[in-house]
Amino acid sequence: MENTIVETSTSIHTTAVVDPKARIGCGVTIGAHAYIGPCVALGDGCRVHSNVVIDGFTSLGAGCSVFPGAVLGMPPQDLKYRGGEVRLEIGERNTIRELVTIHPGTESGGGVTQVGSDNHFLVGVHVAHDCQVGSHCIIANNVQLGGHVVVEDYVNFGGQSGVHHFVTIGQHAMVGGLTRVTTDVPPYMVYVGARTHARVRMINGVGLQRRGFTHGQIATLKGAYMTLFSRRARTGGRSLLDNVESLMCREHDPNVQYLCRFLQRAFAHGRNGRYLESLRTDRAT
Repeated sequence: MENTIVETSTSIHTTAVVDPKARIGCGVTIGAHAYIGPCVALGDGCRVHSNVVIDGFTSLGAGCSVFPGAVLGMPPQDLKYRGGEVRLEIGERNTIRELVTIHPGTESGGGVTQVGSDNHFLVGVHVAHDCQVGSHCIIANNVQLGGHVVVEDYVNFGGQSGVHHFVTIGQHAMVGGLTRVTTDVPPYMVYVGARTHARVRMINGVGLQRRGFTHGQIATLKGAYMTLFSRRARTGGRSLLDNVESLMCREHDPNVQYLCRFLQRAFAHGRNGRYLESLRTDRAT
């Protein structure tokens, strides 16, 4: 088998501006007219294309690719931000396409925006201050994440969907294109719709198959969907939380239990269908 040659030398275009204090790993490539600020750290093998701006206290793990016009680590768009030392931490092997913007945290929101590994941020995505994005997510063109949003692992977004601040998107969920998301999105489900018609439509069966879920696991989650979100469940006279409690008592599958706990947290203990709203220390938007 042919050996793979790993490039270990760093290549910086002569027109790029890289502050001498920036920490640049081995095998990093920085394209024309890029700007790398003094408090930036780029892991081994990162590729920064032309006309990229990376500033602030921003770190990228090994193997990330940042495409032209992306802006990472600039001050957050929050009127409560007071210029403090806030951070943007991005994991390994993320693909960040053209015109993506990702902002650091704010002093009142924990001070850090975090992104996991192996994500794809497609053209024009915006990730606002204090967001927490997991790993293995695909965030399609022009998706907008408001401040303090949590996206768990293996979430797939359709293009031009918008997420209200303090919303949580559960693991293995799919958000359809053009969807307006104002409440927490349950894990394992497909959530689709604009304006007031956005709701859970079905189980994310295709996504779960691709992630290696067994037929038995998927069938069990389909049963949970029928109990909680089907037309019969919505018109049966019982509340969602009543159905959740009943399901928890009779179905002990760990995925179903996680789904039920997620719904209890959002709709029994949250505000406006958003659990994170209940944890806010301020009431300003």
